[in-house]
Amino acid sequence: MRSVKSYQASSNSNLASMPQPLTARRSAPISGRVKVPGDKSISHRALILAGLAIGRTRIEGLLEADDVMVTARAMQALGAAVSRSGAAFEVLGQGVGGLARADGVLDFGNSGTASRLMLGVLAGYPMRVVLTGDASLCRRPMSRVLKPLAEMGLMVEGNKDTLPLTVEGTQDLLPIVYELPVPSAQVKSAILLAGLHAPGRTTVIEPLPTRDHTERMLRFFGAEVDVKTREDGTRAVTVGGNAELTGAHVVVPGDPSSAAFLVAAALVCPGSDLVIENVLLNPTRTGFFETLRDMGADIEILRQHEEAGEPIGDLHIRSSDLKGVRVPPERAPSMIDEYPMLAALAAFAHGETRMEGLAELKVKESDRLAATAAGLAACGVEAHIEGDDLIVSGTGTVQGGGLVETQMDHRIAMAFLTLGLGAEEPVTVDDIGMIATSFPAFLPLMSGLGAQLG
Repeated sequence: MRSVKSYQASSNSNLASMPQPLTARRSAPISGRVKVPGDKSISHRALILAGLAIGRTRIEGLLEADDVMVTARAMQALGAAVSRSGAAFEVLGQGVGGLARADGVLDFGNSGTASRLMLGVLAGYPMRVVLTGDASLCRRPMSRVLKPLAEMGLMVEGNKDTLPLTVEGTQDLLPIVYELPVPSAQVKSAILLAGLHAPGRTTVIEPLPTRDHTERMLRFFGAEVDVKTREDGTRAVTVGGNAELTGAHVVVPGDPSSAAFLVAAALVCPGSDLVIENVLLNPTRTGFFETLRDMGADIEILRQHEEAGEPIGDLHIRSSDLKGVRVPPERAPSMIDEYPMLAALAAFAHGETRMEGLAELKVKESDRLAATAAGLAACGVEAHIEGDDLIVSGTGTVQGGGLVETQMDHRIAMAFLTLGLGAEEPVTVDDIGMIATSFPAFLPLMSGLGAQLG
């Protein structure tokens, strides 16, 4: 077995290096059968809960992207041995409360998920830890997760709300009932992870359902979890404290956020016929596919089954004529990462597509709302922002021919490269170096299916 230190993330070096532009050209049909890498959200949680469990956990299908590898290295720095074993990863957990003081600074690269979830883990340990990240992550706000964790007992030096942060947890963590001001799976998950250390029961009330991978995986590792829909329609998620987790065998399904780019490519390249195998179909993550069906996309779900408490299946996609639709704000939590790709697809649709309630896009790796609108304009697409809404006027074809500024955002880069595969003229993005943070196999997978990239 090889230590996870052999798999150092490259996000910092990528982001600091010279820009790597790439051009996408109108492509032949996108066809074949393919698997996408493991789901990023589940990969993060599998590593963290494996480290908090007692005994050995084997993880198959872990996403080997920069964002996930920083979580692996953080858990290893805290005393949970992480190693590569063949095609899988193995974690020797230390139990809830059993992690050790980190030797040095925990660097989370570009991963907001890793840093926020780890704050929840660290809240239950009476040790001083420094967390940092790359320039992009150090600009992203942490106040939404720090507020509830501070109520539970986490101390933050200097009242800062951005990385680098110096924090100190406590063995006397307090259970809380916390109502999320806005839907956020990361904040919910951080509170639940902290709640594992607290006596009694910790409850998070969310106004709209968000990704529930943490709840599902907590149960899978043996935690006491209760989920109820209240009379007012909100959802209460409760975890029992002083938990004992047990090592398990986790199979990570294919990432639907990664699959979204392949689905989109098949839809906009005439004659395409593509099957994507073993994709996560958790209802809190399928808003993109539901919206595409509303738009008239030919998407069929095959071979549905379940792995480690998560529903998965194969997606069969054929090129389709799309129509503009209204995407309501309550759908945003189930597809927040897919809006740049959806907006690009809306440019190929006939009529107006109105995507509502996208405030969360403004605080991602970039201001994704502004970056998406600017990218569409560069490609000759009529699009504008009204408050937190994005409106795209589709004409059935996209002129292309533009240079898209990615703002160092991996999803902007991939969305507009995908758009270029169906555009009349080539589309160039100014940098692809950051794509490795979430989908390092994007270029070879796309090229292997017939995409003209280069």
